[in-house]
Amino acid sequence: MTEPLTLEAIPQLRCILFDVDGVVYLGSTPLPGSQDLFDLLEQRGIPYALITNNATRTPRQYVEKLAQMGIRVPERTVFTSGVATAMFLKRLEPRGAPVYLIGQDGLVQPMLEAGFWLDERRPKYVVVGLDMHLTYAKLRIACLAIRAGATFIGANPDKTLPTEEGLLPGCGSILAALETATDVSPRVIGKPSADMIDLAVEMLGADKARTVIVGDRWDTDILAGQRAGIGTMMVLTGVTRPEDLPTLPVKPDVVLPDLVEFARLLMTC
Repeated sequence: MTEPLTLEAIPQLRCILFDVDGVVYLGSTPLPGSQDLFDLLEQRGIPYALITNNATRTPRQYVEKLAQMGIRVPERTVFTSGVATAMFLKRLEPRGAPVYLIGQDGLVQPMLEAGFWLDERRPKYVVVGLDMHLTYAKLRIACLAIRAGATFIGANPDKTLPTEEGLLPGCGSILAALETATDVSPRVIGKPSADMIDLAVEMLGADKARTVIVGDRWDTDILAGQRAGIGTMMVLTGVTRPEDLPTLPVKPDVVLPDLVEFARLLMTC
């Protein structure tokens, strides 16, 4: 985006990227305005995507999770870091390649569907997402493959995973263990990397100048949007509170209280 997004420019937006937790829902509770906004976008033919760093679930599993909260979205709108990683590697390897995967369904399924195949002995890529069944044996295979020259790819950099019990190790913790063991840094696809945003915009056939990412965190959503050159909007329904705004290291173009206000501004066109 050549110019920062302004309130006056919101009605001209033609592509919306939404973070999920803290924007669409909080924990297991839907946030006000989310379904009405999605319905509005569908009615007006404005493409949108739900952009999540979580690579443990497939898009279908996310649709089911959202449905349990009363939020209805088409499967095509869910864009996880697992899907983004598969798309990124498909650009490099149109015919596929041997890979070693650490991760769950949300990473494994998109990679296999993209034409990659599993190879523990001589993978060309080691691709890592959050794996709640991680073992030393998996780390061993990944470590040896990276040291032998395999390209190291991370689905997302999230060091922790918020749960009802508290913060648990996330994908970034696994990446850190392998980086320590190999002295090789991964290429990370998920937010705040611009890669994930660029891939989503490409998937939707959108114009960056009329695209915005809506998030609740400066260090993932807003930073990713700025790096990708699109508009950035922060809603105050998640991590960031009004009192935090003056000290944010990265400032969003626009701050709104919630998606209800966003829908109201969109409807002024």
